[in-house]
Parts: sequence; structure tokens; C-alpha cells
Amino acid sequence: MRYNFITIEGTIGAGKTTLANMLAKEFNAKLILEEFENNPFLPKFYEDKARYGFPVELYFMAERFQHLKKLLSEADIFKTFTIADFLFQKSLIFAQQNLSDDEEKLYRMLFDIINPSLPKPDLILYLYAPVEKLLENIKKRGRSYEQHIEPEYLDKIQSAYLSYFKTLTNQPIVLLNCSQLNWVDNTTHYRQVVELLHTPFEPGVHYL
Repeated sequence: MRYNFITIEGTIGAGKTTLANMLAKEFNAKLILEEFENNPFLPKFYEDKARYGFPVELYFMAERFQHLKKLLSEADIFKTFTIADFLFQKSLIFAQQNLSDDEEKLYRMLFDIINPSLPKPDLILYLYAPVEKLLENIKKRGRSYEQHIEPEYLDKIQSAYLSYFKTLTNQPIVLLNCSQLNWVDNTTHYRQVVELLHTPFEPGVHYL
């Protein structure tokens, strides 16, 4: 395996956890999954973003930090490498969209303290999907508190991801167009994704 630590990212409903599970099984990799359902503020956030934006994002950042510090520090000689279905920097991306200026300033102070201590992925796979596809996936998985997510919010988050990736000059990022890929039902598409993990990528954004 060319990479030791791979992160799969995407906007809400992009299918990152599904792909992470498939690849971890394929390669016998250590798997780090975001446990968003544990966040007690999340359902409240979708009802009142202004009121619950700060606690929901603070909880997510703390949980992501705990997962990465614990699981990436535990050596496992029986696992080939590590796959995560979240990028720690997504904490800042969501905070910039959901918090007031004063809240974001405080949040960024905490983020800047934590972020340098965490390992960075050798490769980031970003699952890009049209908002219509994201809404379809969200509806299909049926989480009640997600059913009223506005398309404008999804579009805003996805744009924030793409803007952030342009600032990463020392990490390779591969953008996969999910409107043209179906790795769940199409074996050929899935093998194309698998092949990416054996492909050398220079730092910067790559479109596939």
C-alpha cells in the first residue's frame, strides 16, 4: 500500500462512510468512523442553527480529536493502514459556515491549539456529488433530523470544502465525481476507486 493514512471526505449524504467501510474491508485496514449520532446537540442544531451551532461544532471537534489521537496511536501489526471517514479540518470548515464571528474566533483558537498535534492524511479522497444527489441520499437513509436540510446549506458546505482544498498545497486531494461513479453497485467503478490507493499523486487537487 502506497499510503499509510487515507481520509475520505464529502458533504452530508455523499456516501463517505459506505466507501470507507468497503475499502477497509478490501485492504484489512484500521477504520476510524465519525460517530455523529452521539452528538446530543445535532437534532437541536437542525431546528435552531444560531442557538446550537457552537455546542454542536465543539462536540464534533472534541470527538474527532479523541478518535484520531486514540486510534492512530495504537499500533496494530495485523492492519495494513488506516482509513478515516472524516478530515479533522472539517471542524473549521463547518464552524466558518455555522458560527457567528465571535464564536468562530474562539473556535479557531481552540482548533489551532489542537490541530498541530494530529497526524495529517497522506491522501484525501473527496466525494463530490450534485446537491440533488445528496438530498436523495439523505432522504433514503431516513434520519429524521436531516430531512429538512436546505439544498442551499449543502451547496454552501460543499463550496467551502472546495475552497479549503485550494489552500492545501502539501497534501494530495482527489475529487471523485459521484454523479458518474457508483461503487456500491458497479464493480468496475469500485475497482477504479481501489486503484487510486495504489496511484502516486503529487500534492494539490486532482479531478477524476
